[in-house]
Amino acid sequence: MIENIKSSLLDEQLWIDSGVIILKVIFIMFLAGIVVKVGKIVIRKVFEVRMKAPLRYTERRQNTLLKLLQNGLAYVVYFAAILAVLSALTINVTGLLAGAGVLGLAIGFGAQNLVRDVITGFFIIFEDQFSVGDYVRIGAAEGTVEEIGLRTTKLKGLNGEIHIFPNGTIVEVVNYSLNNSIAIVDVSVAYEVDIPKAEELIREFLLGLPEKYEQLVKLPELLGVQNLAASEVVMRITAETMPMQHFAVARIIRRDLKIFMDEHGIEIPYPKMVMYQKKTGSVDSGIGDSVKNDDKGKI
Repeated sequence: MIENIKSSLLDEQLWIDSGVIILKVIFIMFLAGIVVKVGKIVIRKVFEVRMKAPLRYTERRQNTLLKLLQNGLAYVVYFAAILAVLSALTINVTGLLAGAGVLGLAIGFGAQNLVRDVITGFFIIFEDQFSVGDYVRIGAAEGTVEEIGLRTTKLKGLNGEIHIFPNGTIVEVVNYSLNNSIAIVDVSVAYEVDIPKAEELIREFLLGLPEKYEQLVKLPELLGVQNLAASEVVMRITAETMPMQHFAVARIIRRDLKIFMDEHGIEIPYPKMVMYQKKTGSVDSGIGDSVKNDDKGKI
């Protein structure tokens, strides 16, 4: 037994054959990596040319199809590379594929969820329900679509977390990127302020915003008095912006409007505290002092 092992280890032809197989495996995987990398570049170039054509895809749809085709290419090439590696290892690939086909048929009856995910993913892409780069809400999760596959969809949240959804579980989607967004800004002024004059000044302020900020689609509008609160009058401004730019535009309007109102003397209400001090020697003060003295005596 030991002699057989020793003779096998010292067999020169065995080491030559093993080295050849290892070199074949390395070459196959290296070639597969090159093919995938070059193929992804070619696909990207084709889409760039396609975007310059008169009848072109939208940028949203292009990003989605680009990711899908690149992933599909990687799956096909690496699957072919695995089969080539198995052949290099003198494993009967034909028999393996036949057995895998029978096994796959048996598994298919229990893989209904997988089939549902793939079918749903196909219709998401075909109907362009949402695309890579869109800001959507799926269930309780909100974020930017990072990737759409035939089986799963990946969302990147505001804090950088990644939400992964099997496509079959996506029942309802809210897409915020299909239409323009609306920025809503509530402005509070004091009751002492002349409201008609304040409205006139705010409209004057809004006239200059479209020239300063390209995110705005049209001139912002002052709707008027929105609410009469306990210590303030609330006026509402709406601004139509490019998709998902309403958060940034609302912050910009609040900042610039605060500076503008300060320059024109429009008072913005803030909490005030009024303190009353009792006069020394008053009846109330004497009672309070006697109560304190009584308490000290008890202590």
